Amino acid sequence: MKKQKTLISILIINYNNGKLLTRAINSCLNQKYRNIEILIFDDKSSDNSKIVLKKFESNKKVKIFFNKDKKKRIAALDAMNGYMSLFKKSKGSIICLLDSDDYFHEDKVEKIRKFFLKRKDIDFVQNLPFIKNDFAMQKKKNKNNPLSFWPYLAPESCISFRKKFMSKFIKVNQKYTNNFDNIWLGFRMGVYAFFCLKKFNTINLNLTYYESLGQSKKYKLLNKNWIKRRRNSFEYLRLISRGKISLKNNIDYLLTNLITKFYK
Repeated sequence: MKKQKTLISILIINYNNGKLLTRAINSCLNQKYRNIEILIFDDKSSDNSKIVLKKFESNKKVKIFFNKDKKKRIAALDAMNGYMSLFKKSKGSIICLLDSDDYFHEDKVEKIRKFFLKRKDIDFVQNLPFIKNDFAMQKKKNKNNPLSFWPYLAPESCISFRKKFMSKFIKVNQKYTNNFDNIWLGFRMGVYAFFCLKKFNTINLNLTYYESLGQSKKYKLLNKNWIKRRRNSFEYLRLISRGKISLKNNIDYLLTNLITKFYK
């Protein structure tokens, strides 16, 4: 009997990215590795996204879902809830995330599959992005800031993980799902994998094309939003680690608190 290939689920969330949505979906459909399912969650888009999605309804690899909740949107939390919703519907043993304004290199899924096949000890992996700014595409390198407590954590579209990892993460994150509205899902997952489970890894390959559409300006280094998010990130780590990770003498943590007081 022929051994069945690993099913890989690609989860796409979309909000008003109708102009870029086709590119994202086609980058998944054109993967060299073919045993995939593509789940798409549209978060109450008001542009032409529904028209774009309609073109893919007949494709057996694509499943489309719409958010019908009437609550006011909160970008980071709604994106997280969208991914969570799709995860519960997914069937793959390996999951890849993709924001609809980004897209995959054609070898991405195959590279991810081979990585997890080889590294049984790792449950969460991130690849590096090509970052598009002002119409120029640059390769991101895996460089950690030696003065920072945090590892390099890639954008959500660069994240892949085993299904069992997400099941564990949901249990520890569920108490704080609606807290910290400036901390995105990808960061939360990376922090949990790196600090709590220690099953985190980075593939030094640029396999995701990432559009920088405003977040970098909002969280410019050392501005008020950046400091607030950094302070919340430390608090989030303290909560999900249940206090096991001590921050008392951490210089990064102490400086963040000091600057936070200055902004107040």
